[in-house]
Amino acid sequence: MGVYLVDVGAKDWRAEYEGGYGEIAAALDEKLSARGLPRYEVPAACQGLEFEEKLSPSMDGFVELCRVQLTRDEEELLCGWSVLVPVPLEEPVDLPVGSAYTDTTVVAGAPQVLALAQRLAAAIGLPPMLPVSRTNLGLTNWFLDGQAQETAAARPGPWAEDLDAAFYVALYLRAAQHSLRRGCPIVFS
Repeated sequence: MGVYLVDVGAKDWRAEYEGGYGEIAAALDEKLSARGLPRYEVPAACQGLEFEEKLSPSMDGFVELCRVQLTRDEEELLCGWSVLVPVPLEEPVDLPVGSAYTDTTVVAGAPQVLALAQRLAAAIGLPPMLPVSRTNLGLTNWFLDGQAQETAAARPGPWAEDLDAAFYVALYLRAAQHSLRRGCPIVFS
């Protein structure tokens, strides 16, 4: 059990069955239309289940890092979404539809989240050689199974001072990159 960050495939995005996101997709389409934007479609080639990471380390250091490096609005944008889409959104979209852990859904744009995550990565000197794994839980396992500690010993720096905070920086960075690369939404599950 636990909280996971996962991608959603085209089949599940508009699905009305349990586990589908049809209600969220329809509500987002309505809000995008009101902003003069086209509806968001997940590419048919995106099958989902290609990105999965578990949120298990403490977030305390990450929250503190955000408070030091970001404005309150930026922090809310980076950490306050429940659905991430590869659509440029100048501000999050609030939907009156429940999501996995909340009564409403907040949709953020991956380009904006990526920019904030990149700023945090630069601020802590996150190494560029973090694993780019095509397997689920690759980042989670790298941080939790000792490889991060080994890398931190070999390549010390601000990122190595709080590996839990570095995990969340890398997590948000990778989630936004995956969303943009694959054209798919990322959700908490």
